[in-house]
Amino acid sequence: MKKLLTTLIAIFAMLSIFNTVKADYPEKPITMVIPFGPGGSHDLNARVFTSIIPQYLGNAIIVKLVPGASGQTGTAMVAQAKPDGYTLLFTHNYVDQLQHHVKKLPYKPLKDFVTVARINYAAACMIVLSKSKYNSVQDVFDAAKSSGGKLKLGHSGMWGATMVPMAQLLSWGKVSANLTPYKGGGPMVKGLLSGDVEAVLHFPSVIKGQGNKVKTLGCGAKEKSLGTPPTFDELGFKGQIGYMDRILMAPAKTPPERIKVLQDALAKLKGDKTFKKFMGRLGENMEFMNGPDYEKIRAEKSNNYKSLVKQMTKG
Repeated sequence: MKKLLTTLIAIFAMLSIFNTVKADYPEKPITMVIPFGPGGSHDLNARVFTSIIPQYLGNAIIVKLVPGASGQTGTAMVAQAKPDGYTLLFTHNYVDQLQHHVKKLPYKPLKDFVTVARINYAAACMIVLSKSKYNSVQDVFDAAKSSGGKLKLGHSGMWGATMVPMAQLLSWGKVSANLTPYKGGGPMVKGLLSGDVEAVLHFPSVIKGQGNKVKTLGCGAKEKSLGTPPTFDELGFKGQIGYMDRILMAPAKTPPERIKVLQDALAKLKGDKTFKKFMGRLGENMEFMNGPDYEKIRAEKSNNYKSLVKQMTKG
């Protein structure tokens, strides 16, 4: 009888430990690396959802900005992190799906990371200072042409979310310009405001934050929050341009049950009134896509970027 009692106590203890471990994640704050500088659209969007997620996740997500090498420094850090669900990456499709077609990286995005969720997406818009003499995308093209390619236009990093569509637009306009790189979208917009560059591409959350300091000349999609400027398609550019997926990712070997915890918590944001209000103020959409669904299109998008890189680098 005594032996049976001891055995039962041991079994109950094991079950208790199992249930505690299962329920504990996350038992401490999660670090979410953003591989870009402060003040960019990723930073702004992250501040919104990380401020609300603790009530659904049971713990905090702490934002850590690690800019450098067009997003590759922070990405490499997460690729090397312990795959325990406590280090995540908030990145975008150009870093995840395009850059490895340009040069050899210290990680393999499609193998080393798995998608937790696409938080939302955004279309890039061309902006200039409100006092600028340029009032249309064509005005910028004409100035670039008359300058002999010396007109300074900013971008947020090589082969990133603003450099690629800017290069596509210039190619479409059959003009060249002096493309000036910055370490992220925040520093880039500061470059515009200081007069260091004449025009940049940026995203609604950052553009709205500038108030009447800037004007929008054109966007990759209809942006009612910005006064519905003309789309690049309406201006004659055919094909999707400047779409950025904001993706939350985890190291590939992260336990699936922990990723599921994250996905379930993030999915609840869609019905959160505070989240809706804050995202509305940012001028951003809430087009959430769960990880498994995004994984279905990730490889295809990467192949499309491979073709784009070949087209942009030929000759």
